[in-house]
Amino acid sequence: MAGLKEQLQGNLTAAIKSRDEVTSATLRMVLAAITMEEVSGKQARELTDEDVVTVLSREAKKRREASDAYIDAGRPELAEREQAELAVLVTYLPEQLDEAAILEIVNQAVAQVAATGPAAIGAVMKIVQPQVKGRADGGQVAALVKAALQS
Repeated sequence: MAGLKEQLQGNLTAAIKSRDEVTSATLRMVLAAITMEEVSGKQARELTDEDVVTVLSREAKKRREASDAYIDAGRPELAEREQAELAVLVTYLPEQLDEAAILEIVNQAVAQVAATGPAAIGAVMKIVQPQVKGRADGGQVAALVKAALQS
């Protein structure tokens, strides 16, 4: 099975050949971000598929935030472009968890740690994060953990 990075490169070639400007621009941007991640640090390394998903998640979050900012600024045409790029990125991400599934994971973690009060946020997040990595927004997860610990 080809890795996710190779799949992205193959899909970029296909998008260029079909003259799909949004897809090709988005995939170029993602591949550039992956390359930057590979060469950052003291020593170059090749990213695993899990690392590539992390980069994709980060780029998708940027698109969501930029889209919201453009809508708030009254620039719907730019927000549409960000949404189109986000739609391309979402096809490569694992299926996102809904709020009920995240809440179930959070409640299990709270019970496992026997956590009470906001002081236990770190311990609960340490258990929850690996289970939702790449499949849920970190801000949403943190908010659900805080809510679970305050009740």
